Amino acid sequence: MKFFTMLLLPGMFIFSVFLTAQQTKPAPAPETPARLITPEVHSDNSVTFRFRAPNAKEVKLDLEGADPVAMQKDDAGILTVNTAPLPADYYGYSILVDDVRSLDPENSGLVPNLLSPGNFVHVPGPPSLAWELNDVPHGEIHHHFYKSTVANDQRDYYVYTPPGYDAAGKTTYPVLYLLHGYSDDASGWTAVGRANVILDNLIARGKAKPMIIVMPLGYGTMEMIRLAWSGWSHTDVRDENFAKFTQALLTEVMPKVESEYRISKDRNAHAIAGLSMGGSESLLTGLNNLDKFAWIGAFSSGGIPDDFAKDFPGLDAKANQQIRLLWIACGTDDHLITLNRNLREWLKTKGISHTDVETPGMHTWMVWRRNLSEFASLLFR
Repeated sequence: MKFFTMLLLPGMFIFSVFLTAQQTKPAPAPETPARLITPEVHSDNSVTFRFRAPNAKEVKLDLEGADPVAMQKDDAGILTVNTAPLPADYYGYSILVDDVRSLDPENSGLVPNLLSPGNFVHVPGPPSLAWELNDVPHGEIHHHFYKSTVANDQRDYYVYTPPGYDAAGKTTYPVLYLLHGYSDDASGWTAVGRANVILDNLIARGKAKPMIIVMPLGYGTMEMIRLAWSGWSHTDVRDENFAKFTQALLTEVMPKVESEYRISKDRNAHAIAGLSMGGSESLLTGLNNLDKFAWIGAFSSGGIPDDFAKDFPGLDAKANQQIRLLWIACGTDDHLITLNRNLREWLKTKGISHTDVETPGMHTWMVWRRNLSEFASLLFR
C-alpha cells in the first residue's frame, strides 16, 4: 500500500501543477485595432478624416480656415468626415472629442504650439508653389539656446542660412528677423510656416536675394503664455511682453547672431517681419528703431491698441527717408482686418509711405506663407 501511494503522489503533483498552470494562464491579449487611414487625400484634393472614439458623444473636425464640422460614427465606433476639394497647402487641424481638443494619434504630422498643439495634412500642389519641397539647393536650419537676462529664463532661436553659405567665407548677407505669432514657439516659421523651403525655392528661382533669417522666441515675458488667451486683457502684461521682447531682440539676440554669422552691418540690409503678435512686434520694434531696420513687414498684426500715437511716438514723414519698405498685409476674412485698416489710415495722416496688402483668407498659415513669399521677394533690392 505504501508503495502504491509513493507511485501515486508524483502523478498527483504533476496533475496539480497542470491545473494550477491552467488556472493562472493569462487571458489572451485583446486584438490591436487596425490603423486608420487618415487623413486620406484624394485625387480631387478633398480629404477624408477618420477617428476612433466609440464612447464619445460628439466628435468634430476643427480644420484650419474652416468652422468645426461634426464627424459621423459607424457601428464600429469610427468617425468620418469628408471635406470639399481644398486648395493645395498645409492645413493644421485638431479633433474635438466632446469639446476637448485632441491630437490625431494616427497622424505623425504635428503642429507645435504652446497652448494648442495639433496635426497637419498636406494637400500637395505643383512645384511652382513656394512651400512645396523641390529639387533645388537647400539652406540649413541652426538651433541655438541661451540664457536671457531680459526675460530671466532659458530660451532659443533658429537661424536659416541660405544655400552656399560659408561660415569661413568673406561674403556677408542681409538678414530678416522673422517673428512668430501668439501661442507659437520659436520653431513656428520652420515647422509650420515652411520658411526655409519658401526661401530655398525663391532663391533658386532668382526671386529673392540670398539672406539669413533669424527666428527668435517671440515673448518678452512668458507670463503671456501662463495667462493663456486672457493675457491680452492684462494690459500691463501685454505691454511688458512687447517692451521686453524688443529689448531681448536688440540687446541679446541681434548681438549674438551678428557675432556668429556673416551678417551685414548695414541697416539697409536689415529687415524685420512677423505674423499676428509678431506683426505687432515688427512694427513696434522696427518703426521705433529705424537706425537698425530699413525693411518692415506686418502680417495680420494683432495685440496693439488703437492708440497708435502712443505706440509710435515721434513717427512722422521724416521716417520715409529711412524706410525702404513698410509692408502691411491682412486677410479680408481675418478678425484683425479692422485694426490693420485703422493703422494704415493713421499712417496716412502722419504722411508715412507704406504698402497696403489685402488678400482673401482668415487668420491662418495659408495666408502667412503667401505673405512671406511675396514680402521676401521684395527685400534688399
